[in-house]
Amino acid sequence: MSLWTSLEPASATVDPGGSTRVRLRLRNTGDVVDEYRFEPVGPIAPWTTVEPSSLRLYPGTTGTVELTFSPPRTPDATAGPNPYAVRITPTEHPEATTVPEGNLTITPFTEVRAELVPPTVKGRFRGRPRLAVDNLGNTKLTASVSGSDNGDQLSYDVRPGNVQIEPGRAAFIKATLKPRRIIWFGAKEQRPYTLSVLRSGVEPLPVEGTYVQRGFLPRWLATFFGVITALAITFVMLWIAYKPNVSTGATEKLAEAGTTLAPSPSLSPAPPPAPTDTPTPSPAADENKGAAAGGGGGGGGGGATATVTAKPRQDTAATAVRRLAEDDPSGRHICYRAYITGRGWQKPVCDGTVSGTVGQGKPIKALNIAVYGVQGSAANVMVYDPQSTSGQGKWAPNWTAIVADGKDNYVGSSKDDAPYLVTFVYNVGSGQACNMVKVRDQDWSDQSCNNARPDLNTAGSFDNSRWIEAIKLTV
Repeated sequence: MSLWTSLEPASATVDPGGSTRVRLRLRNTGDVVDEYRFEPVGPIAPWTTVEPSSLRLYPGTTGTVELTFSPPRTPDATAGPNPYAVRITPTEHPEATTVPEGNLTITPFTEVRAELVPPTVKGRFRGRPRLAVDNLGNTKLTASVSGSDNGDQLSYDVRPGNVQIEPGRAAFIKATLKPRRIIWFGAKEQRPYTLSVLRSGVEPLPVEGTYVQRGFLPRWLATFFGVITALAITFVMLWIAYKPNVSTGATEKLAEAGTTLAPSPSLSPAPPPAPTDTPTPSPAADENKGAAAGGGGGGGGGGATATVTAKPRQDTAATAVRRLAEDDPSGRHICYRAYITGRGWQKPVCDGTVSGTVGQGKPIKALNIAVYGVQGSAANVMVYDPQSTSGQGKWAPNWTAIVADGKDNYVGSSKDDAPYLVTFVYNVGSGQACNMVKVRDQDWSDQSCNNARPDLNTAGSFDNSRWIEAIKLTV
């Protein structure tokens, strides 16, 4: 060994968002002049810089470099001890690489964000908002949720009442608000309320919302009944006070008058039933009809009747996600399927399962997705551009509309001459959207996640020559 090293200090502490320095001393114990290159390794290497990055030492001399650690104030900076190391490679003797190791302790921090979805709920007998609690700190969050309002006008059923949230994750808490007094008649009333996130040793985090309580019956109906009742009472009182004397002659005249009354018109006949819309036939059905017509001509009037058999409905992403929703109505799901060049549509898969092919040179030309429990989805794609001068594909002109939960959303094209997909982007209305993507001649990407719209989640390389082979999506 021609090198001696020392870390001063071997253990250090740093706050997320701050920085600290450690000195690395080394001595050339060999007999030749050597240059040493330094490279940080380990899980915290992205937050580590070495200055200078290389050092030249004569035999028997000592040099010093500084390691600067700057972990970000994000959940990725895991609280607690984190080992680190620096690879030292001698230029003259690369086989004598040395890797001194140390320990960096990242202090914990807590940051919580809470939001009501939606902030205003309406109902006659109850309201059902959801509270989204995000743990933006670097330690596990333990909290409970309680509700309150001025005047004790509402009762609260919060489930779950206690949650544990890992760093960088979120939890959704369902609350049921019930008014203590029912409004039978009258206008709607607004009842402000507060859901508080309670943690040990810190002030509660209040989130304010509004419950709009509607009347059981509209005000105009109560007024109408009041007027009708008043008129009825007035008529009865007048009838009792001024009841006329009825004679036989009046009765006969009444009978005569009755005989001269014109007969009441008969009720008009019921309108005819509305016509039934005829669904547009599929291309396959048109072809079958044409074949049937041709067969009739060839038979010379043989009287044979062709029977057209309807094709079964295709299983789409929407039918798959609705099946999941029936078993898990309170969950979050995404289902999707890919249109593969030369093979057509695959069967839908859900929640992180692979769709597409791997290593077979089969590009994806279109995607069909459907979501549940995330307030709908929107999407766009970048496709292959044969006229590109920048080496990148071209974006579709417009995003899809925001498609509601449980509905099919399509991007790309399944036509024979349609270009393949280079990049796929999508977003959801609540929570996070994540993906892992496999593009041509590359390994699977790491999982990438983004928050709800207006944020968007991107999968692909933007390279015009690297199509998407397979994809995994989660929400």
